[in-house]
Parts: sequence; C-alpha cells; structure tokens
Amino acid sequence: MHQPAPPTLPRGYFAIGAERVSKALNLGNLMRSAHGFGASFTFTIGATYQALEARADTSKGAQHLPHYNWANVEELVLPAGCRLVGVELLDDAVDLPNFRHPLCAAYVLGPERGALSPELAAKCNYIVRIPTSFCINLAMAGAIVMYDRVRSLGRFPPRPLGEGGPAGRRLASRKVGRSAR
Repeated sequence: MHQPAPPTLPRGYFAIGAERVSKALNLGNLMRSAHGFGASFTFTIGATYQALEARADTSKGAQHLPHYNWANVEELVLPAGCRLVGVELLDDAVDLPNFRHPLCAAYVLGPERGALSPELAAKCNYIVRIPTSFCINLAMAGAIVMYDRVRSLGRFPPRPLGEGGPAGRRLASRKVGRSAR
C-alpha cells in the first residue's frame, strides 16, 4: 500500500523580543522558550540593564542563537521581508487563533507594566492578541505565540475530530508520574 508523502515543512524563520522589558526572569524565560521552539534570534528594544542579565535562561539560549539589543525603536533593523508582529491586548488586534503567521516574522511584546510604544506599534505589520480577559505574563505570552506558530505552520497533522490522540489512541492505561519515565 502506498503511503502519501508527508507535507513539505514550510521554510522561513521567526524571532521574538520585547520592548522596554525590565525583569531578568521574564527575558530569561522568553529566551529559553525561544530556544526551545526553534527561534532564529531574540531581541530587546530599550531593555533595562537588569533585564539583560536574563537569569532564567537555563538553556543558555544566548549561546545558541543571536540576541540583539536595540536601544530604541529607531535602531530596530530586521532582515528584508521579515514581518514585525506586535503582541498586545487591544480590542482591534487580530485574535491569535484567527491569525495566519507570516513565513518570516519577528514577534514583539510590550513591557511588563505597559503597552507597545506608539512608535513601535506603527512599525508593526500586524498586531495580534491572545484572547484572554486580562494581560498575562510577558514570557508566558511569548511562549503561547511561539507555540501557535509552530502548531499552525504545518509541522503537525490536523487534530483528530474526536478527543484523544490520533486514531483514538489513549494514554489512560499508562502509569503517571516519575516511575513511568
């Protein structure tokens, strides 16, 4: 029996960063998630010195992918063809589940206690929102956006129509906890 060829994975790249980030743990967690999800680079715009310590990056993502730190929005330079996608909780932003990710994209989140600056928002090709009723942690928001990108760009088959895994596979019969590893 002939198996159909798997779909070709899309090429392209993505980056993720934050504007005016001030907490080292948030930047470190964002960088760690970026490394795990396969980002091509990370960046900050106007980050505080303390944030640049990125203490929570236990995967040492900065040793594996480039990190750019721009002092202000005017310094921001992205590769040709790269779309800038702002992530902000705005009523007129596109809900993330309804957004088709650009093949080449740089996602930027606003600061912990604030929003994307008007200058940066004006540079964005798109602004998306995670459909929550209030703002969530910066690093968590970044991880959600990266997961949505990886999930939606064809690396995985469509989800099954019924609950559970493909072809009705269940995990209920497996042991749960450390002993099952």
